[in-house]
Amino acid sequence: MYFIKIMPANTHFSFKKFTIHQDQTAMKVTTDACILGAYTNVKKVKRILDIGTGTGLLSLMLSQRGTAKIDAIEIDENAYNQAVVNVNNSIYKDEVTIYNSSIQDFITFNPYDLIISNPPFFQNHLKSETVSRNNSLHTDTLSFENLLSSVLRLLSFNGTFVVLLPMYESSIFEQLAVPQGLYPQKKLMIRHRKGSKILRIITTFGRLKKEIINEELIIKNPDESYTPDFQKLLKDYYLAF
Repeated sequence: MYFIKIMPANTHFSFKKFTIHQDQTAMKVTTDACILGAYTNVKKVKRILDIGTGTGLLSLMLSQRGTAKIDAIEIDENAYNQAVVNVNNSIYKDEVTIYNSSIQDFITFNPYDLIISNPPFFQNHLKSETVSRNNSLHTDTLSFENLLSSVLRLLSFNGTFVVLLPMYESSIFEQLAVPQGLYPQKKLMIRHRKGSKILRIITTFGRLKKEIINEELIIKNPDESYTPDFQKLLKDYYLAF
């Protein structure tokens, strides 16, 4: 499986308006997660739920572009503590609340306009010896069925659920979601280069069945420079652009 990692040796990653410390978490900042945070539509959104926040990256990215109140859920205690530090050290600390909980046990009386997740997706792969990394990568602690039932329980009628998955896992999740009334409305296919295989798919789901809008994002040119589309998407976040 291909991972798009950013500076894996670094203990932190600096964006234009916040810094992500990642020395206590199993999963680091990745390009595909940054694409998810920059791509997700937050217009007219007042309440957001970030399932499996990790370092708090997605919550901080969404805070930068909107005014919504964000609840972020993280089951791993070390990742939770790191997310709390990252949020509290940012200018968005009043907009984001981190909870150390599984999404299955999380209760709220107000539904969310937007739910976002970069969930664990390995179902039949070899595991590492690190429990926290297994929880981040594998579906043992959050199966697709549990994720789906949680989204259906917490999403408002007109709300959207945006999820990042590899192509095969994306099709599996869609097969589970549609019969339960959660329909794909938009898909972003992410490729490393033009003509290369699809690395990840960002799917926007909603309760209303619509014609699916298909989009594509190419990360790099043949000379390994970033494409104009990628630079435009991440220009408000990356220091290099």
